[in-house]
Amino acid sequence: MVMGLLVMSMVSLANPKDNRPNIIVFLADDMGYADAGFTGAKDIKTPHLDKLASEGIVFKQGYVNHPFCGPSRAALLSGRYPYRFGFETNPAYDPANPLMGIDPNEKLFAARLQEAGYKTGAIGKWHLGAAQEFHPNNRGFDYFYGFLGGGHDYFKIDLTKKVWEAYLQGLVRNKRPADFDGYLTTALSQDAAKFVSDNKNEPFFLYVAYNAPHQPLQAPKEDIERYSFIEDRKRRTYAAMVDVMDRGIGEVVQSLKDNGIYDNTLIFFLSDNGGPQPKKGKGGNASSNLPFRGGKGSLYDGGVHVPFIACWPDKFKPGTYDYPVNSLDIGRTAVELAGGDALSGNTMEGVNLVPYVTGENKKAPHDAIYWRGGNGSAWSVLTSDGTKHLKTGGNKNPQLFYLPKDISESNDLMEKKPKQAEELRGQWETWNEKNIHNKMLGYKDYHKKRDAFYEQAVPRAK
Repeated sequence: MVMGLLVMSMVSLANPKDNRPNIIVFLADDMGYADAGFTGAKDIKTPHLDKLASEGIVFKQGYVNHPFCGPSRAALLSGRYPYRFGFETNPAYDPANPLMGIDPNEKLFAARLQEAGYKTGAIGKWHLGAAQEFHPNNRGFDYFYGFLGGGHDYFKIDLTKKVWEAYLQGLVRNKRPADFDGYLTTALSQDAAKFVSDNKNEPFFLYVAYNAPHQPLQAPKEDIERYSFIEDRKRRTYAAMVDVMDRGIGEVVQSLKDNGIYDNTLIFFLSDNGGPQPKKGKGGNASSNLPFRGGKGSLYDGGVHVPFIACWPDKFKPGTYDYPVNSLDIGRTAVELAGGDALSGNTMEGVNLVPYVTGENKKAPHDAIYWRGGNGSAWSVLTSDGTKHLKTGGNKNPQLFYLPKDISESNDLMEKKPKQAEELRGQWETWNEKNIHNKMLGYKDYHKKRDAFYEQAVPRAK
């Protein structure tokens, strides 16, 4: 009997009429919360994202689990808090270092989908380690086209330049060197649209991780000119970068429609963190996180509260969802929809969002969501009712906010509600007991130590 059920299951997975949904995750890089039409942008055109938002669910309190690139991606793809496995900083680009990346013992949710019979693809930015141990093809993805570091030039490859963080290195297609023509964001979108067409007859998972609008701020001249009405030259380019990404997402969605599989595809869109804001008038990428406080690197909402959509025409009625959700939920939702195993190895920590957004389960998905930085020197906890207790790197004292009445985190309630703050702090400490110390140096410190090692090993002639 057991063998018969097993055979039936295997036949079902091989059946081209398998009705499990395709799953696509579009991830923007350093995009400000207010820089899409559906979140209030007036100067940047995002008609394709706005269409997905109008046909799907907009999460009004959609969060990522770290305020900058690498750890946020580690959380998304593992479905677990990255602090559980010591991933709390951006890994340096070093293909020779077998430790500078996401723990090989962590099972990414793509691997869980592979086991459930899904074809899996990753396109774009990786940033979870550059050694073979961390390569997407070794971590659950059947197909990979993109780059392994934390960013890339949008127009060129130049192998004569110093590698450092690999912004000018070649791309990779599976395990072979690859190139791109024209503008990188467009090339990634075209490859994603082709993946859809190539895999239309079987359930698939596609992870499209754009590096747009991460620096360097570069866009096609004609697209920048379309935003000539924006006075700030930096934001003009930033707007063009978001615009081209939006059009690329539209191209992938059109491929779904052309192949008759759009209605049964669950599409997520979010940014990996908030947009970086200038400090003392310098830096930033001209993004806007309004109405939130702070930006990339901060545990204020400007760093972790992101534009967040889920669209599945066959299942979701258009609308909004008000309770806090986070990026851990994406992997858990995908694995459970695929009939995969979310509990083997290290248990996934998100929830399946489907019963919540359909109204079947009217409770909050999470009692609380947690963050950590600097091995606990910075921390935050957000409860389902919108109470947020945090200590950021820039403030010596903890703060307490009630977001439904103070979305900009400007009215500190610590003196008025010290007992509630104490309880939340204790709740965070209990959660933190399962975390471990950060395992990696930040990429800048890593490069300094590596350079010092070589300088000592091979002293320069004087």
